[in-house]
Amino acid sequence: MYYLRLLAELSKVKITFAVALTTIAGYLLAKGVFDSGLLLPTIGIFVLACGSSALNHYQDSDRDQLMKRTSNRPIPSGRISKNGAMITALVLIALGSGLIWVGSDFVGFQLGLLALIWYNGIYTPMKRKTAFAVIPGSVIGAIPPVVGWVAGGGNVFDTQALVLAFFFFIWQVPHFWLLMLKYGDEYVEAGYPSITEVYDERHIRYLTFLWTFATAVTALMLPIFGLTSSVFVTLMIILAVFWLIYVFSSILKKQQPSPFNPFYYFMRINYFVLVIIIAISIDPFLR
Repeated sequence: MYYLRLLAELSKVKITFAVALTTIAGYLLAKGVFDSGLLLPTIGIFVLACGSSALNHYQDSDRDQLMKRTSNRPIPSGRISKNGAMITALVLIALGSGLIWVGSDFVGFQLGLLALIWYNGIYTPMKRKTAFAVIPGSVIGAIPPVVGWVAGGGNVFDTQALVLAFFFFIWQVPHFWLLMLKYGDEYVEAGYPSITEVYDERHIRYLTFLWTFATAVTALMLPIFGLTSSVFVTLMIILAVFWLIYVFSSILKKQQPSPFNPFYYFMRINYFVLVIIIAISIDPFLR
C-alpha cells in the first residue's frame, strides 16, 4: 500500500485522472456512443500522463526541495531516488504510448508523444526562464481530448476538434496564475520567475479575469460549433458560463471586502471546467 501511495504521488494522480476525463469527453463527442474502444486510449493517456508527471518530478527535484509546498514530494523527501523516479517514468511512458497506439492509431500515438515532449521537453525548462511559460505550456492540456477525438474516429484537423482543444488550452492560464497569486513568493525563492514579479496583485487579478472571460466565451463555442446539441446540455453550459463570470466579476473590485483568496477562485474555475467536461460527455446520450 505504501508503494501504491508513493506511485500515485509520483504520478500526480489527481491531475492525470482529470486528463483521462478529457480524453473520454473527446472520444464520446466523436463516436457518439460509449463502447469498448474507449478503454485503451483512455488508459493509455492516463498512464502516459503518469509517466510524464514522474519525469517532471525528476526534472524539478532540485527546485522542489526549496519550496515548502513541494518539499515533501517523493524525491526531495527521500522516499524515492532520482534514478528510481526516472525508471518509473520510462516504464510508464513506454506502457502508455503502446496502449495509445493500439487503442487509437499512429496519429493518436504521435499526439501522445507530442504532449510528453511539450510538457517535459519544452514547458518544464521554459518555466525556469519566463513567467509566461504557462501560455505555450497550456498546449499540453489541449492534446488529450484530441487523442480521444481521433480514437473515436474523428480527424485531428476537424473544426470541432480544434474548438475542443482551444477550450482546454485557454482555461489553464487563469488556473495557473491564481496559483501564482497564492504561491508566487515560494516560486521566486526557489528560483522560478513568477508573474508576481512582473505585475502587482491588482493587475494579475484583472488579467486573470480577462482570461477567465475568454474561457467562458470559448465554452459557448462548444454548442455553436456543434460539439453539443441537446437543449439540456446547452442550457447547462450557458448557466455555467454566467455563473463563472458572476463569480469572477468580484475579482475586479479595487478594494476586496476581505483578504484576497486566490484559492477560492482557483477552485471555482476547476468546478466550472468539471461541469463542462460532464456536460459534453453526456450530450451524445441526450441527442
